[in-house]
Amino acid sequence: MIQCRATLHRPAESPRKQSWSFLILPKDASAQLPTRSMTTVEGTLNGHPFQATLEPDGQKSHWLKVSRKLRESANANVGEMVTLEIRPVDREPEPRIPTDFRAALKGAPEASNLWSRLTPIARRDWIHWIVSAKKAETRQKRIDIACDMLAKGKRRVCCFDRSGFYSKSMAPPEPAE
Repeated sequence: MIQCRATLHRPAESPRKQSWSFLILPKDASAQLPTRSMTTVEGTLNGHPFQATLEPDGQKSHWLKVSRKLRESANANVGEMVTLEIRPVDREPEPRIPTDFRAALKGAPEASNLWSRLTPIARRDWIHWIVSAKKAETRQKRIDIACDMLAKGKRRVCCFDRSGFYSKSMAPPEPAE
């Protein structure tokens, strides 16, 4: 069990003051996780049980999105230090496949065949690469490339920095003042 304390922040871009919040794991706690990329954990926040997927922060650590419901159940307030006890789950959950990518896979039987044999982590990496596109045309291009690479037997997305450290493509939200 990894134990740590972290400050709960409100994202600067949040439209509502009482919506979700987030925390950044201390580097020493994050270093105990099996990967610098997304990883699903279970544990407690201020003693309240939860399961969630930690996101890489691009600085060789992780951040956690804390829903309003979890924050309230854990009796945690933005700006306060919270106590975390976490451990990686025994089995990664299946990721949700975006509708546009699901449709593309249906139209590409060879790609769909390999997709069904991938691990949940490999599937999550493909999905993350696709949804991280900032423009709709880039996203569509990535879907087309993914289907082509999968159809050719490629199990992992190429040139994708799962930690965000080298590409600086991943980061937690900016905290509100």
